[in-house]
Amino acid sequence: MTESARIQTHWRNLPADELTNQYLARRCDQLTAEFPEADSFEISLQVEGKQVEGHAHVDGKRTRLAAHTRGALSSRQAAERVLDKLEREMRKEHDKRIFSARRKAQKSQVKRQE
Repeated sequence: MTESARIQTHWRNLPADELTNQYLARRCDQLTAEFPEADSFEISLQVEGKQVEGHAHVDGKRTRLAAHTRGALSSRQAAERVLDKLEREMRKEHDKRIFSARRKAQKSQVKRQE
């Protein structure tokens, strides 16, 4: 059973939206279930001009990643985009950690001679 991650949401120059907060909590819990090394998320949403920007950071055991998006029309869209980017970064880092150990093990095996 996984613990739920600590989530901090910062709303800058933008009113807080409860539906977006619920979406962020649900999505971060899904990411924590898939990547148990992640234990805290920090998400910032802000207005720049007429568009919404999103910044996300994840910290955890051997994990410290960030993602950024701009050009969204709403806070929900910015949240979706930034968490999609963050998920791709987390998957890339996770796979690199897993598969690099496997590659090393394959290289160290002695080939059989027939």
